[in-house]
Amino acid sequence: QVQLVESGGGLVQPGGSLRLSCAASGAIVRINTMGWYRQAPGKQRELVGGITSGGSTNYADSVKGRFTISRDNAKNTVYLQMNSLKPDDTAVYYCNAGLIVADPSYKTLELWGQGTLVTVSS
Repeated sequence: QVQLVESGGGLVQPGGSLRLSCAASGAIVRINTMGWYRQAPGKQRELVGGITSGGSTNYADSVKGRFTISRDNAKNTVYLQMNSLKPDDTAVYYCNAGLIVADPSYKTLELWGQGTLVTVSS
């Protein structure tokens, strides 16, 4: 019932931009931390960055200065704005959220999105 749905992936040329969205749906009381991860073929899943409920962010060194994480609490949505994309950014991107649901009452959950593929290629 409570789930994370990702969107915004696709094909983009090097140097281009893309914005990913991750929306939490269901009877949600609030979302605490949200994060973005990515996994390229044959590679381990790695943390791209995260954002706290207060808006504090952190990023992997590989994306600092190029990626920006933001959230819209009214929409229970987190965004990943990706600029100056490189071929090395090609991966399946997953969002992750620690949240509190209303049913069962005030249960804390950790959820993952289904993943969205970002391909950076000319």
